Amino acid sequence: MEEKDVQQNDSNNLGEVEEMNINADENMPGTSHLNDQLEDESEVDKLKDEVQEHKDKYLRLFAEFDNFKRRNAKERIELIQTAGKEVITGMLDVLDDCDRAEKQIQKTDDIDQVKEGVQLVFNKLRTTLQSKGLKPMESLNTLFDVEKHEAITEIPAPTKELKGKVVDEVTKGYYLNDKIIRHAKVVVGK
Repeated sequence: MEEKDVQQNDSNNLGEVEEMNINADENMPGTSHLNDQLEDESEVDKLKDEVQEHKDKYLRLFAEFDNFKRRNAKERIELIQTAGKEVITGMLDVLDDCDRAEKQIQKTDDIDQVKEGVQLVFNKLRTTLQSKGLKPMESLNTLFDVEKHEAITEIPAPTKELKGKVVDEVTKGYYLNDKIIRHAKVVVGK
């Protein structure tokens, strides 16, 4: 009988274990792995959403940057095409004066009048260019400077004071808004 009681106790215990598995608490050992899978799936979904969001941001930024590059290139082309407009507009008055001077030269034989008219045109040209920021470089009798001058040749200096200085200016140098746009071609005394 004792064996029968042990078997009955074992069967009772098995029934209790089976009952326990059916109504298992989620925090009980052996069932926690089921909850982990749900958490992992939600994390994966969150990460997928984040990746999609970052892809969208990247594509939008890339498209925006591409549009910026195209717009910038278009503006640059327009700027290059119209860069000299202001200078050319200012020079039109000088061109008109040149046309009038040319007509006057053909009509008159008075050399003094022609010289005076041409001198007025030259002065107006210089004034117009100076108003646009052009400034001539003063080179004669100054020390030779490789940053500003281009030496064409060297000649013996007529006096000791002119040694290493600019003796003659073959081509005048110019600044545009205090930046050198053409170096002066000079003769240097040695």
